[in-house]
Amino acid sequence: MAEILIRFLIGGAVVSGFAALGEMLRPKSFAGLFGAAPSVALATLGLTLARQGQLYAGSEAHSMIAGAAAFFVYAVCTSCVMRRFPARALPVTLGLLPLWFAVAFAVGRLVG
Repeated sequence: MAEILIRFLIGGAVVSGFAALGEMLRPKSFAGLFGAAPSVALATLGLTLARQGQLYAGSEAHSMIAGAAAFFVYAVCTSCVMRRFPARALPVTLGLLPLWFAVAFAVGRLVG
């Protein structure tokens, strides 16, 4: 229970910081980029470092890097498909999810 409370407090503080940063940037749509994911990742990484040690936390950080790189590729490809073809967002995003997983797996193998 204490771990959840710590994640909540750290996550909330970091989300607030990222939200403030997002408010200062133009366009305002950037504010969504600085949402909950980075804060949850940082809180989880900090707790993992404290509980499991540097080696395990490093492995988790590599996984986070792979996931972030894969998400970037997924977002770029989704954006390109949506701009080029008249398609609804749900089928495109769901259809490209295997790309995200494949890139995450590939980058994870390269980084790890």
